[in-house]
Amino acid sequence: MISEKEIREPVVAGSFYPADKKELESQVIQYIENSKYFGLKDIKAIICPHAGYMYSGQVSGFSYRQVMDKDYDVIVIIAPSHSEYFEHVSIYPGKYFSTPLGLVEIDKGVCASLAEKDHSITFSEYGHGNEHSLEVQLPFVQIALKGIKIVPLVIGKQSRMLLERLGHTLGEVLNNKNPLIIASTDLSHYHPYELAESLDKKVYRLIDDYDLEGLMHDFTSEEIEMCGGGPVIASLLASRIMGAGKAKVLKYLNSGDITGDKSAVVGYLSAATYKG
Repeated sequence: MISEKEIREPVVAGSFYPADKKELESQVIQYIENSKYFGLKDIKAIICPHAGYMYSGQVSGFSYRQVMDKDYDVIVIIAPSHSEYFEHVSIYPGKYFSTPLGLVEIDKGVCASLAEKDHSITFSEYGHGNEHSLEVQLPFVQIALKGIKIVPLVIGKQSRMLLERLGHTLGEVLNNKNPLIIASTDLSHYHPYELAESLDKKVYRLIDDYDLEGLMHDFTSEEIEMCGGGPVIASLLASRIMGAGKAKVLKYLNSGDITGDKSAVVGYLSAATYKG
């Protein structure tokens, strides 16, 4: 018998994505099937947005299309905290996450290895209570990567020191496994369409060039906008340690492209790191 304390229940089902199982499954499959496959070899990480599916679901579909039915040992999901401030990386302490598609099991062994290696990565419920940025990845994971356990990480303070430590720790702990890292982020928020595109193109180029140092500088100095810049930087650093030498942006859109309202838009990008 699984107790309620061991399960993190969904908090944005019915708002960010459908609460009905069949509708959700159909929507996610459609997003993935409508995405181009690039044939990238040995993908180490993907970058995905975390807005409501009607806005960013198709962009996410491009990332998950690249890893659909691939054989990974574990999936590490790194997400930012939008509503709680804390100075560590928070691992959800339960055993499962729940979505309308069922339960997703947490890899307690890998979680423990991360926490043992670096005291800035700790088991806590900080950043997991009402946070959507990790949860919205789960239905895509359940469809594209069935049955693989996850490591659910939420970053509090996105400082250079914490991001470097997280990236190095992930790279070292995961290097002898076959992992996939998922970095959850949106791009610029609520600017007019042309300004948003200009800001987002900077992020696009930095990721596509695998310019980790430039990305770290521009994010920490607030020259670019990514609410999940920390997850992206940590995933790129860990990927590099695990042998990835290339990155590719797979799709970019903003909310104005979807709704037609270009007065104040949010940017979305999908990308992957790979060995090549």
